[in-house]
Amino acid sequence: MSGDDETAATPRLPASRLIAPGLYLVATPIGNLGDITLRALDVLKQADRIACEDTRQTQKLLNHFEISTPTVSCHEHNERQRTVELMELLKTGGRVALVSDAGMPGISDPGGWLAAEAIAAGVPVIPIPGANAALTALVASGLPLGEFLFLGFLPEKAGARRSRLEALAAEIGEAARTLIFYEAPHRILETLADLEAVWGPELRVVVARELTKIHEEFLRGTAAEIRRELAGRDRVRGEIVLLVEARPLKEADAEAGTPLRIADRVVRLQTEVGIDEKEALKRLARELGQSKSEVYRELQRERARRK
Repeated sequence: MSGDDETAATPRLPASRLIAPGLYLVATPIGNLGDITLRALDVLKQADRIACEDTRQTQKLLNHFEISTPTVSCHEHNERQRTVELMELLKTGGRVALVSDAGMPGISDPGGWLAAEAIAAGVPVIPIPGANAALTALVASGLPLGEFLFLGFLPEKAGARRSRLEALAAEIGEAARTLIFYEAPHRILETLADLEAVWGPELRVVVARELTKIHEEFLRGTAAEIRRELAGRDRVRGEIVLLVEARPLKEADAEAGTPLRIADRVVRLQTEVGIDEKEALKRLARELGQSKSEVYRELQRERARRK
């Protein structure tokens, strides 16, 4: 390979003046270090301080690119306290780069409070765009892109999660839209079961896992299909973006048939198999990939709504 070819294959940072004072919101790779931008590296090198969600995680990135800028933690448990310290530096003309562990700071990660305080104080806030898990998953999902809604993490508790999904279903307008969630691998089966219960088994979903990493995976299909696929694995690993093609419930019911509620499915099992309600709940819990107590709570909620 000629010297010219080698130069072309190795991008170099442009020579630049010292960056202007202000707060820089710097996007970092969500898995593949090659996704860092030249501008992000320039800012990280020239900042007076880098505020990190986890200094240990960010240090790996800085070491890889031989960046020696001092770091300080700024996470969900200390963001407000740390903001006071960082604002002192910013008000005196300092340059602070804010990063999360991966992706854009402030998106389901710390950063929003510091950015708001800087804006209120008249300090320049400069976004440095780059990788973002939600948008990366969306553009490769195959779901509608015309209108989408990012909702971060759903509630951890089963009852609150189901209530949130039911509220979202009730809010869907006349046209379908794509909903984007972040989800933990140990909760994905329960969430898929909740989606199936609210919109029906034919609901189109996409599970995007380990984006930009070696084991990147997109699972596309119905809620029922994807839940069965993941339930058959020994373990679900990695960070997950869950995308849902949410349609008005009347439209979904007309095409897929109104999904049977827990109470109806329990009665069907009792009638067809000849078992009591307790055993029917056990079987249904196994089928849905949920605990018996979660299925029982939903049964009670359905009965209460019918009164």
